[in-house]
Amino acid sequence: MDLENLLSQPAIFTVAVLFFFLFAFSFLFRRHVHKSGARKAPPEAAGAWPLIGHLHLLRGPQPPHVTLGNMADKYGPIFTIRVGGRKNLIVSNSDMARECFTVNDKVFAARPKMTAFDVLGYNSAIFTFTTYGACWRNLRKMAILEVLSHHRIEMNSHVMLSEVKTAMKDSYNKKSMVVTEMDKWFGEISLNVLFRLVVGKRFTGISEDNKRFRKALRSFVDLATSFVIGDAIPWLRWLDLDGGEKAMKKTAKELDGYVQTWLDEHRRNRNHGADRDYMDALISNINQGFEGYDADTLIKASSLTLILAGTDTTTATLTWALALLLNNRHVLNKVVHELDTQIGKDRIAEETDLKNLVYLQAVVKETMRLYPAVVLSVPHESMKDCVVGGYRIPAGTQLWTNISKIQRDPTLYPDPLEFRPERFLTTHKDIDLRGQHFELIPFSSGRRMCPGMSFGLHIMHLTLANLLHAFDIVTADGKPVDMIERAGITNAKANPLEVILTPRLSTEAYA
Repeated sequence: MDLENLLSQPAIFTVAVLFFFLFAFSFLFRRHVHKSGARKAPPEAAGAWPLIGHLHLLRGPQPPHVTLGNMADKYGPIFTIRVGGRKNLIVSNSDMARECFTVNDKVFAARPKMTAFDVLGYNSAIFTFTTYGACWRNLRKMAILEVLSHHRIEMNSHVMLSEVKTAMKDSYNKKSMVVTEMDKWFGEISLNVLFRLVVGKRFTGISEDNKRFRKALRSFVDLATSFVIGDAIPWLRWLDLDGGEKAMKKTAKELDGYVQTWLDEHRRNRNHGADRDYMDALISNINQGFEGYDADTLIKASSLTLILAGTDTTTATLTWALALLLNNRHVLNKVVHELDTQIGKDRIAEETDLKNLVYLQAVVKETMRLYPAVVLSVPHESMKDCVVGGYRIPAGTQLWTNISKIQRDPTLYPDPLEFRPERFLTTHKDIDLRGQHFELIPFSSGRRMCPGMSFGLHIMHLTLANLLHAFDIVTADGKPVDMIERAGITNAKANPLEVILTPRLSTEAYA
């Protein structure tokens, strides 16, 4: 049968015409999409390997945020990488971050399923890792009401001040100079404050048991957002080729043993009074499980969340702040002058003084700009298709915000690598930390923003003010402080910060 006879048959001719119009429509639609750019995929970084994608690049010698920042210089402020077969969207400037956390805030409110979230986070019961929904809302609301609200911060400010006083008193030695490891000094304050608020007792790092607990906390932080092969290639997870899941299970078991002990003690000795701690409040409010979690799991996960989230981030930020000040003595001198002017030399700084310490607040802001505690936001996941920067982002895409890259953008901050607190008193004085100014989002932004911002700032301002006011500080070796970062969920200093503290106030101030 020749072509003329074939097309003369009505049914076949109709099908041919239909295919022609479908092809023409498809061609014209593709041209429209290409012109508008609304349906193009973002550029993908080169260097992906079969099966694992770009995973090998994220596990290189540099911290992942540095590697991704270098990629942004090449591919632009929005690009993708593949971890296994899954697309990951990397956002590296303030405009793209604004689109993600305003227009598409609800779309990106979910959390991806990751090995660390499952194993370390009680199958994602830790509300930092919990996906968007009623469980997350309830747990977050309870944490704010019982610990993190402005009202609770005011009620508990005496706890913070008493721990700062204890650390100062322990460091006061008018007869000789003592070398102090400041990350441990800050860590003791942070951990004791959180322990007292969450489980009603102090933490002392002297016993072997408490040393093991501290080590387990450190391990949790290091493992929490580590990239494991099982996340890249789920069907290989059971083999645990890199040993990551085995390490997570060991840490999870150790931490759960401690938290279970606290829970058993609280159930035996219930406190219904106004001075109850967070675990008491959880026991009173969570009578039965929900969304597949039993009550004990939710209580343990929620208690551990506050201790983990509040301790390491606060310690890291305070350590970076002191390191920056020691490397910039002119800034340190300005802070000390402000403290002496506002407080005098016969007493320590108290909560009511903090509002007057504007330069100190600028120092903390500038520290969090240069060294945010979390340099890559905890990953989000898109719940449906959306558009960011004119690109189509499919449902199920993981979103990573490179906070460090955003906050060191030279178009936003002149001389972005310089430590210059004055910028937040002059050119950038209207920028705050509450997630609405995307030039500065160390606590992230949107509905998954860190709820502990006010709590964290309060303890950091109070601790740093008293340390700088009460002691003259120099490095133990007389050299500038190295600023080497350690890879992990928290952007901590890689090497210990050792200093010599010499008292500078009247003896009575340390009593």
